Amino acid sequence: MNAYRAKPLNFPWPAVLYGAAVLTALMVNRFFPIPVANGHGWFAWLIGGALIFTAISIDLWAVKTLLDRHTAILPTRCATCLVTCGPFRFTRNPIYLGYTLLMIGIGLITANPWLFIAAMAAVALMTVFVIRNEERHLLSRFGFEFERYCRRTARWI
Repeated sequence: MNAYRAKPLNFPWPAVLYGAAVLTALMVNRFFPIPVANGHGWFAWLIGGALIFTAISIDLWAVKTLLDRHTAILPTRCATCLVTCGPFRFTRNPIYLGYTLLMIGIGLITANPWLFIAAMAAVALMTVFVIRNEERHLLSRFGFEFERYCRRTARWI
């Protein structure tokens, strides 16, 4: 199978990596809690709620944009077109950005600093193991058009 027809991923790593990051943060916090000043303050709830709302909005917007363009949503499927509109104008990975913001928002609401650490670890792992594979797939499918998109749009923010 050539690179043009190859799938970006053979396994749904994004769900596994983010799920493992959340579970790890919750378990580590149970055994090694980090004390937080002001615990569950209303400001943390407000910011956390806003981040969660933003994360869900970005994810839904990205999925709707992909559906409107009739291309793959799942990272284990081949892309049929390069989507550069909607939230993809601002970031090449809006769904993963949404997952990260969701983890940070939950961390603020639950006063669990381990979720911040886990979110940053998930970003690093996603970049190395998932996003680079997806980018190779998109480069093989769309060539110069994808390179031009990468030059004008940030990978994360």
